[in-house]
Amino acid sequence: MEQETEEWSLDGECISDHVNADDNKKEEKQGEEEEKEISEEKIFESEEVPYWREQLTMRGFVVSLVLSVLCTFVVMKLNLTIGIIPSLTPSAGLLSFFFVSVWTKFAKASGLLKQPFTRQENTVILTCVVASSGIAFSGGFGSYLLGMSEDIAKRSENAGANQAYKNPAIAWMIGFLFVVSFRGLFTLLLLRKTMIIDLKLTYPSGTATAFLINSLHAHQGAKFAKKQIRVFRKFLSFSFFWGFFQWFFAAGDNCGFESFPTFGLKAYKYRFYFDFSATYVGVGLISPHIVNISLLLGGILSWGLMWPLIETRKGDWYPAELPSNNIRSLQGYKIFISMSMILGDALYNFFKVLGQTLLGLCYQFGHKYLRAVLIPIKNPLHLIPQSSPLSYNERRQTQFFLKDPIPTSFTLGGYIAIAAISTATLPHVFPQLKWYYIMIIYTFSPVMAFANSYGCGLTDWSLASNYGKLAIFAIGAWAGAAQNGVITGLAACGVMMNIVSTASDLMQNLKTGYLTLTSPLSLFVSQMIGTAMGCVISPCVFWLLYRAFDGLGHSGSEYPAPYAYVYRDMAMLGVEGISNLPKNCFLLSCVFFSAAIFINLIKDTVDKKRAQFIPIPMAMAIPFYIGPFFTIDMCVGSLIMFAWRRKNRAKADAFGTAVASGLICGGGIWTLPGSILALSGAKQPICMKFLSWATNANIDKFLKS
Repeated sequence: MEQETEEWSLDGECISDHVNADDNKKEEKQGEEEEKEISEEKIFESEEVPYWREQLTMRGFVVSLVLSVLCTFVVMKLNLTIGIIPSLTPSAGLLSFFFVSVWTKFAKASGLLKQPFTRQENTVILTCVVASSGIAFSGGFGSYLLGMSEDIAKRSENAGANQAYKNPAIAWMIGFLFVVSFRGLFTLLLLRKTMIIDLKLTYPSGTATAFLINSLHAHQGAKFAKKQIRVFRKFLSFSFFWGFFQWFFAAGDNCGFESFPTFGLKAYKYRFYFDFSATYVGVGLISPHIVNISLLLGGILSWGLMWPLIETRKGDWYPAELPSNNIRSLQGYKIFISMSMILGDALYNFFKVLGQTLLGLCYQFGHKYLRAVLIPIKNPLHLIPQSSPLSYNERRQTQFFLKDPIPTSFTLGGYIAIAAISTATLPHVFPQLKWYYIMIIYTFSPVMAFANSYGCGLTDWSLASNYGKLAIFAIGAWAGAAQNGVITGLAACGVMMNIVSTASDLMQNLKTGYLTLTSPLSLFVSQMIGTAMGCVISPCVFWLLYRAFDGLGHSGSEYPAPYAYVYRDMAMLGVEGISNLPKNCFLLSCVFFSAAIFINLIKDTVDKKRAQFIPIPMAMAIPFYIGPFFTIDMCVGSLIMFAWRRKNRAKADAFGTAVASGLICGGGIWTLPGSILALSGAKQPICMKFLSWATNANIDKFLKS
């Protein structure tokens, strides 16, 4: 049997491209006829795509403002309690559809409807809401920003060492966010085509949300596309109600299906378990097999081998009395080794893309007749060869993605202007943050932003906070204790974290826009407006909570803000320098940094047939820090897709994206009611927990006594 090459299609159209050579002619003919029908864009072919300015509507921004306030309260609550923020993108997409649909129905009934509600407008609203509510996380209200306060300084582990502080105030918080949040929008804008079209990065949440929006607006169309939408809605409902069902069993810490010790309690201790997350099973379905395998290999290497071995050196490599989540103990190895691998992979790919771009430009200027390919025109579809392997969906999506270009001069001018303004302004907000520190951050931030966006496109995980931590150590160590290095490091963290986070959010939104035929220009404008909203809304919401609750940031209070202490202690460690890191931590970080570059070199050197079996360092690095639990879910999704393709490749390629998107969106939509239940103080009735027989016997004995 001939070797079958795997090819991933985000719209579920590639159904008979790689069938075996011995398939009979009848099956090939049926496959060709079926492929003509399986095209999501066929549904919308008769609908005119609005001009980019028409995608930006007043009603859209009014709805965006309302939803931004709602989502910001949810994110702020989670930020100040558990510090973990799930994706609200699917919820924002669904809520925006609901609000504008109600709006248009009333306007139509009163005869005031001037413009129908389109999926492009829906995507623009979603982009604005995500950009605005994202500031509640990247603004550091539960981490670096609150960690600067006097109260946290007095209560931290190293309270007597450095009492430098800067208390929150609404004026400087708004000013700081306006200065640092917009630069990330320009950082990767020139690479949008590379990331979305050339590299074909998946961005699972962005893809799933696009599928959700397309299904909500698909009123009529091709027969098979309707089947895809029915499948999507079926699995969305399943995922939503599965999340609701699980909620009843999670009444305490380590309770419920999310803490199910699938492979035993010893494996559970090292985060090897299946947590029954429909969302990550869906991400596994939509991600390439090599990404899922790379994640699992990284989890096995770190949590299965390295961390247990390093734990045996407790008392030698790091103080035995320190808990494992202390930066001077095992946590230090997790953070620095994972970041080293990510940076090694990112630097290699960044300079690889840069080199290919420069070679392409040289080739372009050397061959004038090729310039027509790069000139933006009204309808560039005819420039794509008809013999191209791109499907109808991909050709149409590429056409509209390239239709409204964002001028390079505007991108570079905006990048330089914002850099100049922030370099001049930030030292007035934080006198400790000198202008040359800011210039260094801005020099390296494009590489960090590329790394985070690339990793997010592969795995759906944004590690913006980790890049912020890297800035804490680098700039804090440079400043030192004499120059209030703690505040300097925390402020540097804020600058880096905002750049990296907003750049990743923009790429995720551009992926959604690519799949819904939304103009990148209208999305960029919406992202700018949403960012401006967030720079005002988030500080106001935080200030309201900060003034209303005297115990905010205190352990045991309603808003304990645990990560504020973590970031403060990290800044203290950064001031003291890498000599205070655990033993051999820096050496191991250098080894894994080099290994990431070496693996990429091998991957690019060998032929494609062998390269597809070489793991991706970026994906391997993520479970080093987070743990391998989600990799089990993703590998289950990958195994389902593999078995499905073996049984019926045509149906797997046709319905795989619909199933994956339904699972992802269902879990994402459940996040909102789940958060509202948490905000209202509702408690789950059951705690499903698993104990060893010895612990269980002791508990029974205690209860009987």
